[in-house]
Formats: sequence, C-alpha cells, structure tokens
Amino acid sequence: MTVPAPGLPSRVRIHEVGARDGLQNESAAVPTAVKAEFIRRLADAGLGTIEATSFVHPKWVPQLADAEQLFPLVRDLPAALPVLVPNARGLERALALGADRVAVFASATESFAKANLNRTVDEALAMFEPVVSRARQEGVHVRGYLSMCFGDPWEGAVPVDQVVRVCAALRDMGCDELSLGDTIGVATPGHVSALLTALGDAGVPVGALGVHFHDTYGQALANTLAALQHGVTTVDASAGGLGGCPYAKSATGNLATEDLVWMLQGLGIDTGVDLGRLTATSVWMAGHLGRPSPSRTVRALSHKEQ
Repeated sequence: MTVPAPGLPSRVRIHEVGARDGLQNESAAVPTAVKAEFIRRLADAGLGTIEATSFVHPKWVPQLADAEQLFPLVRDLPAALPVLVPNARGLERALALGADRVAVFASATESFAKANLNRTVDEALAMFEPVVSRARQEGVHVRGYLSMCFGDPWEGAVPVDQVVRVCAALRDMGCDELSLGDTIGVATPGHVSALLTALGDAGVPVGALGVHFHDTYGQALANTLAALQHGVTTVDASAGGLGGCPYAKSATGNLATEDLVWMLQGLGIDTGVDLGRLTATSVWMAGHLGRPSPSRTVRALSHKEQ
C-alpha cells in the first residue's frame, strides 16, 4: 500500500554499488562473465547508475583485478557506470577505456586514511587534487566518497565539523558529488540530520550530496529517511545487501537495494526500479556466491514465490 509522507522528494536516484563495493569484499574472485551479467541484470531491473568496478592495483583489491576486462563488456549498457580511481594511474586506465564517471575515496579520519590509503587526510586530499583536475579537464563527472563520516573503529565518534572540513575540500577541488559514508554503520537519524544541517550551513548544496549507509546496527533505512527529509535525493545501496569494507572489519553489509526500494515504493517515491527483477537478480547472484542474500526484502519476496 502506497502512503506518501509530507516533505519527501518525489524521486530518488539509487547509486547501485553491489558490483563494486559488494563484490570487492568476497573472499574469492567472482568470474568476469558473472560480474558482467550481474551488471546487465541490474540495468535491466531499471537501475540507472551502477558502479562497475575499481581501477585499483590488484595487490590491494584482487577481487577487482579484472577491471580492464570487465568494463568493455558493460560500457554500452543504458546506465551510468562510474568506476573508482584511487590515483592518477587508475584514472588513466579508466579514461583509456572510455569511462566518463569516476570516483575518488577519501576519509574523514586520520586512522582510516592511514589504514586505507597509507596517508594522512590532507596527504590523501593532495593526492586526489590532480586526479580530480585531470578528470574535469576530460569532461568526466567526479564523485568524492568520504568514509567514516559518523564513527571510526579506532577513533570513535567523528566530530561533525571534521567531516564538514573534508567535504568542503573535496567540493573545492572540483568534485561534482559527495557520498557521505557511514562505513561501520553507527549513525542514527539525529546524527545524520546534524551533519546535513552543518553541511548546508557551510554552503555545500544538498543536491550535491548522496548518502551511503551500512546496516550494522539496523539503522540504514531510518538514516536514509532522515536524509530524504533533508532533501537528499541520491542514495547508495547494494543489490542483495552485498558488501562491507576490507579495511574496517566492523563494517557489515551495505543497505540492501531491495529494502530501500520497498520503503521508497511504500512512500510513493519513484526510483525507476522493477523490484521483482531486482530481487530475481540478487537471488541469482546469491546462487553464484553460494549463500542466501542478507536482504530482508529478497528473503521475503523469494519465499513468497516458493
């Protein structure tokens, strides 16, 4: 039953991360052909933005070592296909294959910057500046991921003004869009509201923000609703709830795309996604991974069909 709530957007763009953020956390590499089929099925389900892969050194993320082989198999799909580029070399590899949307991956905390990038926060920003500049020169859309926006496994709670500072730096260097990451899933709705308010006060437009919640404590949908109430219209999610974070062991799965779509449909918010096709895709991928999907909606809908 669709029952709209006041003060919410009429449409939400889902930034699907399962093929990258999800599969990079698998213990074994998924075959390239299966990844390509996964992305094709996600596009067929109506997802208009699907993060395809990461042009990172295979030593660091061996599960995505096939980026050069995968991207040509999917780049002609009718969807935006952003790719992660950790540095200038990764950007050049992506540009050589015709990528027109890239993302860089920063941290709001020193501990995670050291663990993930082996740099301080400011050293990482300095590394990204020429990458973003070069991408913009090539007419490429740039997303800036910001991890640990709400809590850090080493440092604990992250001050709001610390997050705002790094967000402003990413915007100033030319990022078109920012994704606020609750990497270990500790955010609650009031914290989300406080950060979005502070970013607005600092001049960061809400239209440039996306949110990326993990469901470690079961708060991802509540946090998403708080973000929607603030005017956010881009939400990251992962088909079937795949993913975590290889550099923060307390991070569990991403918000499941199916759970998000179920809530948004109930609120009368358009996503363009066919929930039945999406659920079938996650059931199919779960079969390849050899385990059931953690998504509650996938489990409920696939159980009904049996």
